[in-house]
Amino acid sequence: MRLELNATPEEVMRAVDALRDFSRAQCLPEKTVFDLALALEECASNIVNHAFKRDAGQKFNVTFDRNGSEIFIELRDCGPCFDPTKVECEPPANKDDPAGGWGIQLVHYYMDELQYTRECNQNVLRLTKRLTP
Repeated sequence: MRLELNATPEEVMRAVDALRDFSRAQCLPEKTVFDLALALEECASNIVNHAFKRDAGQKFNVTFDRNGSEIFIELRDCGPCFDPTKVECEPPANKDDPAGGWGIQLVHYYMDELQYTRECNQNVLRLTKRLTP
């Protein structure tokens, strides 16, 4: 499944709802659905809020796929180069810091693999969740 989304919080939630529907159609456990939805919401929100500064005229793509015992989420955007796999996985020094900083750590926790590449002036982030039998 592939979606083209405008850079708005509403579109992020549309993608999350589509992922939930896709995951349930794949008969995935609710815990896995939660993990996937949380990771997608965090990564897509980063694109909307940081790469595109909530400019609704900007677009990005999200793709969901299943290959046997793995679920893949791929996000593509033409924002500034940003590799979330290089972000420190330590919580912020000040947990009361309103700037946040927990999102990428949550994605690392809930997903089994994160891969980043820069292709044709696009950030390409591929998230992998391995399904347990």
